[in-house]
Amino acid sequence: MKLKSYFGTKQFYRNVLRIMLPIMLQNAITTFVSLLDNIMVGQVGTEQMSGVAIANQILFIFNLCIFGGLSGIGIYTAQFYGKEDHDGIRYTMRAKLYTAVIITILFAAALFIGGSSFISSFLHEGSEGLDLALTYKHGMSYMHIMMLQLLPFALGQAYASTLRECSEAVLPMKASMIATLINLVGNYILIFGHFGAPKLGVEGAAIATVFARIVECLILIIYANTHRKRFRFLQGLFRSLKIPKELLVNLIKKGTPLLINEFLWAAGMAILNQCYSIRGLEVVSAANISATVANFFWCAFMAMGSTIAIMIGQHLGAGRLKQAEEDDKKLIMLTFLMSLFFGALMAALARPIANIYNTTDAVRSLAASFIIIFSVLMPASTYTNACYFTLRSGGKTIITFFFDSFCTWVAFVPVAFCLTHFTKMPIIPIYFIVNGIDILKCVVGFFMLRSKKWIVNLVGTKETT
Repeated sequence: MKLKSYFGTKQFYRNVLRIMLPIMLQNAITTFVSLLDNIMVGQVGTEQMSGVAIANQILFIFNLCIFGGLSGIGIYTAQFYGKEDHDGIRYTMRAKLYTAVIITILFAAALFIGGSSFISSFLHEGSEGLDLALTYKHGMSYMHIMMLQLLPFALGQAYASTLRECSEAVLPMKASMIATLINLVGNYILIFGHFGAPKLGVEGAAIATVFARIVECLILIIYANTHRKRFRFLQGLFRSLKIPKELLVNLIKKGTPLLINEFLWAAGMAILNQCYSIRGLEVVSAANISATVANFFWCAFMAMGSTIAIMIGQHLGAGRLKQAEEDDKKLIMLTFLMSLFFGALMAALARPIANIYNTTDAVRSLAASFIIIFSVLMPASTYTNACYFTLRSGGKTIITFFFDSFCTWVAFVPVAFCLTHFTKMPIIPIYFIVNGIDILKCVVGFFMLRSKKWIVNLVGTKETT
């Protein structure tokens, strides 16, 4: 295989950047604000930061359930767009709205029933003598307020994801930028009590986030629905609730594995962090810092994943099967090269960023070590991420389920559980061993892509060259 087949033309990279940059910029702004939020909450106290981190584990599961539920439907949206079938896009948009509402109702009920037990499971004594009761109090108050943003977030994502799959990434980016600015300013005012506002601490951070989510949702809905000539799939969206039976069955078949996959993967990550918390509450704080920093660097690869899903999905929907295969190789190579750059940058900044936090020396040292481990393993993690989005673009959601969640629950979780419960191994080598399992997933992903079983047109367009 010639090396040049892994690199595209200038026009190819222009097309990639046209889709990727708005998504990456949106993600970068959002995660950067999350980083600043995390630092601001950390200035209040380690217990407050830990309580918010634990509550966010629950919200992370919800966010990924929304992502998974909408992504399965989005496979068809991207291919309908490639086919220029606006009726098909309209049907998938309705399905997304139904999915968003149903997941929100189920998750809100789960939080009412089991939220307290979930937070309590993370509270273990460590070497730093942190206050577990205070951590629990702040985690519960933050979670209760954040429940108000579940529905606005879900509906906003239904609109934003559909627009991106139709090659409109700028509007969601602008809405996100406005929302994150509101969130940042709101946090500054409400956490610390500036400009005459009450000093609310953790509760202030939650209120600012809820308000920002509502604004973001309203921007997307109002703008999109007042520009229906541009977004033709919105014409008649609410005139009927109908989704053709055959399409609905296919959406359920393709979407359900992705939804289950994202739920199980997110739940698996929560269980991993719960296992790490056995080593003490300071590990929870350190993992929170490292995850927030890692997410900032990871936003580029989530944008690349979305770009892979959109570009390859549109090729497959238009019947350009050979081009889909060729472009996917180029996109994965680009992902790998990006991972080398961002991994090196992340490792270099690990300790300076950790030192910003107003916490104990032990927490800062652990956080820096976690960040460095993540940076070293970044090439493996990003390759598996690219494999996941490639397989998903061709509708191979059952395969992605086994590739993602199955590996999490048969490898990551058991290894973490055994090492934390049945050994006295320090947390740093445990963290490296568990995350290093991604290297094995790279091998599995390589053979899955090589099989070419993901190269599938789902919407009936004849193959073209």
